[in-house]
Amino acid sequence: MTGRLEGRLAVITGASRGIGRAAALALAAEGAHLIVIARTVGGLEDLDDEIKALGGSATLVPFDLTDGAAIDRLGLSIHERWGKLDILIGNAAILGVLTPLSHLDTKEWDKLMAINVTANYRLIRSLEPLLKRSDAGRAIFLTSGAAQKCRAYWGGYSVTKAALDAMVKTWANELHETNVKANLLSPGPMHTLMRRKAMPGEDPAILPDPSVLAPLFIELSSPGCARHGETVQFNL
Repeated sequence: MTGRLEGRLAVITGASRGIGRAAALALAAEGAHLIVIARTVGGLEDLDDEIKALGGSATLVPFDLTDGAAIDRLGLSIHERWGKLDILIGNAAILGVLTPLSHLDTKEWDKLMAINVTANYRLIRSLEPLLKRSDAGRAIFLTSGAAQKCRAYWGGYSVTKAALDAMVKTWANELHETNVKANLLSPGPMHTLMRRKAMPGEDPAILPDPSVLAPLFIELSSPGCARHGETVQFNL
């Protein structure tokens, strides 16, 4: 049976574990070829084994998203090899240190901004022309309720997620006359390493596995998806 994303090309950041891994496996199972990005080669190789077990295929691209030049090279490489991009999933993010804003180290602030905001801006800048060359370009960026809740001590993470929200919604408004649709996906609490870091006393058994997000990733990646400029909330 032909998958719903057969023949489509997807870039996924932070793909080696957690929500990024769940997105990769969901799209691979539906026939998409994946360009998966993460910092660790070993994590990507493990993911590649899982993708192959599903009958899928992937191109592994290990690099740190703070390397803006590497993001630019990624766009060039995709252009030269495939000529277009159908799906972009901007998942990679860091929690940072939970501390009062006035105590947050400037290097930590810069790192949060670099990964959670600037890397996604550079992905948009580098990959937008390729998404526009698709018959139905689709972009999904992972956000968080922290962008609105603004809880004490979560300032670095909350501010960067709020900035991401504003950036993606602005970009979506710029895409109205194109074939590209861009949305934010807010997954809520999930059984991930980031969640364990943020809530060390929480029982992980009460949290859903990121694989439950698969139907939303498929919906928002599909050529027939009409949603645009939305913040899509996952609900069990």
